[in-house]
Formats: sequence, structure tokens, C-alpha cells
Amino acid sequence: MLLVERGKEPLKGYWSLPGGALEAGELLEDGIRREVREETGLEVELLGVVEIFERVTRDAEGGAAYHFVLIDYLCRVAGGTLAAGDDASRAEWVRREDLRNYLITEGTQPVIERAFEERGIWWK
Repeated sequence: MLLVERGKEPLKGYWSLPGGALEAGELLEDGIRREVREETGLEVELLGVVEIFERVTRDAEGGAAYHFVLIDYLCRVAGGTLAAGDDASRAEWVRREDLRNYLITEGTQPVIERAFEERGIWWK
């Protein structure tokens, strides 16, 4: 699994799947390719949606500090060279059995497990 360590807030120091915000007018698939390229140096081919979910991060008073709608895709590397960039401090390929050694963002572990379980669907 390709993971990036967040180099900026929110969630600085946590590991997660590459991604970020869409730019105004940008199509979803174009934004995914751009974000993966910016954070990891890799060009990807999108294979399919793994999960769609929301994440709300609360501030000290309990109010919403951040509200994200996350759409996780399974992708295949189509080119490029792995190197952390943009707001990622590190980018690494992580084996399933090594995931427990990473501080992973809340809600990401089940998405990763689902991708490992379902990846055979796209690898035929």
C-alpha cells in the first residue's frame, strides 16, 4: 500500500493514503492523479472506488475544525519515481503486515484492509 506521512496540519506526522483537495473546476479523476503525483511523484491509472466516507475533526471546544469527504480509489502505478513532495514529508510502499508500525489516520485502516481484500477484483 502506498502511504504518505503528512508534513503539515491537519494530522501532521500521521500516515495516510495520498490525496487532497480538488481545485475549482477540476474533475475528480484529474484531481486524484494530480494529488498522487504532487505527493508521491507517481503517475497512476484509476481502477475503481474502494470507499467513500466523511471525516470531521473537532477543535478543543468540540466544534468542527475540518470536514472532509474522502473518496478512496484503488490505483495502479503507470509511471514516475516514488519521492515525497508537496505536503508529504515521506512516501513509502508499506506491506500489509507492517501497517501496525505506522501511526495511521483515523478511519484509514479499514479502507486499506478493504482495498487489500478487494484488489483481486481489479487485478483480473
